[in-house]
Amino acid sequence: MKTDQEPLLDRKTAAKYLRVSPGTLAVWDCTKRYNLEPIKIGRAVRYRRSSLDKFIEDRLWKS
Repeated sequence: MKTDQEPLLDRKTAAKYLRVSPGTLAVWDCTKRYNLEPIKIGRAVRYRRSSLDKFIEDRLWKS
């Protein structure tokens, strides 16, 4: 799927996808602990699934 046509996930859905709490995701964004490439639309925060997948892939143990 093209990134520009990729549906955006809200914080609650993105947190569920990563299996963390929405509060944890908010702290990560605020402190810039991880670059999940959040997209701000007014006060709303959205995430691309491809950014979340990259975050997961970067943290997998490589043998």
